[in-house]
Parts: sequence; C-alpha cells; structure tokens
Amino acid sequence: MGAVRWLLGRIILFFDWLTQPKKPVHSPEKQAELDGQTASMAIYQYAACPFCVKVRRAIRRLGLNIELRDAKNNPRYRQELEQEGGKQQVPCLRIANEDGHVTWMYESGDIIDYLQKRFG
Repeated sequence: MGAVRWLLGRIILFFDWLTQPKKPVHSPEKQAELDGQTASMAIYQYAACPFCVKVRRAIRRLGLNIELRDAKNNPRYRQELEQEGGKQQVPCLRIANEDGHVTWMYESGDIIDYLQKRFG
C-alpha cells in the first residue's frame, strides 16, 4: 500500500508541475501590498496531497506568497498543527490576526473561497 501511495503522489506532483497555472503579473506596489497582507498566513500541507495541491494552485493563480509548512516531514509543524490548530488535517490555513488571535481554517474549498474573496 505504501508503494502505491508513493507512486500516486509522484504522479500528482508531476501533473501539477506539468499543468502549473501562471502567476499574475502585479505591479511592484500591488505585490508588496499582497505580501504584507499574507505575511501573517501559513499553509500547513503535504506535498503530494491532492487537496493541498489544489490550494497551492489557487495561491499561485492569485499571485500570493504564503508560507508553505510541510506538516508531514517537519515534526515542529506537525505538532503546531495538532496542538494549536486542534487536529492533524491538511491543508490548513493559519491566519494570525493583528490582535494576536489565530484562526485555523481547514478544508481546501473553504481556504480557496476565503483567498478568492479576500484577494481575488
């Protein structure tokens, strides 16, 4: 079963690379504004997870620079996700608000909808 999952993961990554969406070209001012707004965000994800790929593609289509945190291979991120977020599920968008409150958003569809409404 592990070999099958590994192979499927590599196929997903290959097709993601092959069909990668283009990043929009923003003016330097607009990109700096977007980068400032996304500096307090991070995506906890697994590289070959199809739902994580879906979120990463949406981030690229919007031209956002959101930190990607590998919760599969980095024990620190896996622990943060479970202890602070409440469950070990990916993808998960961590949003640190200005008041210090942190929001943890799960489900790829919800994350994409949020990003499109906020930045689209």
